[in-house]
Formats: sequence, C-alpha cells, structure tokens
Amino acid sequence: MWLIVDPRGTVWALYEEYLDWPELGPVAIRRASYVEPRGELWYADLSPVGGPVLGPFAHRSQALAAELDYLQETLQDPNLRRELFARLN
Repeated sequence: MWLIVDPRGTVWALYEEYLDWPELGPVAIRRASYVEPRGELWYADLSPVGGPVLGPFAHRSQALAAELDYLQETLQDPNLRRELFARLN
C-alpha cells in the first residue's frame, strides 16, 4: 500500500478496502480511472489523471491489474506524481 503525504499534509493513497479510512479522519475519494467493458473486452481508461487507455483485456481482473501497475509506476516518479495529484484536486 502507498501512503504519500504532500507538503500541505494531505495523505494520498490508492484505495484499498482492508483499511477503515474514516478512522484516519475526513476522507475524499477521487476516481483515477474507469475500468469498463466495451463489447466483450475490458479497458482501463486513465484519462482522469492524464494517462492512457489500457487494453483490450479478456478479463476485468486483467484491466484492474494493469490500472494498478500504471498508477504505482506513476507514483514512483515525483514529477508524474505531482501532475497526477494536481489533476485529482
């Protein structure tokens, strides 16, 4: 799990259901992508954060995994991370 604290003290993370977020304080959830079918194939559309459309995938789980890989890779680069956070604000 990623927890990133920005200079203002805001904590950013990729949502995981095993953590009880409201116990940490006020929560604001932003959508970074859309994983949806087109016909019989699945796509991960990362345009909300300036990313590509990934796919096609035969299974939803494959699209979700590709989405997570892309976001984790993006969060490792400080410049890309700032851009991603700016788009979500």
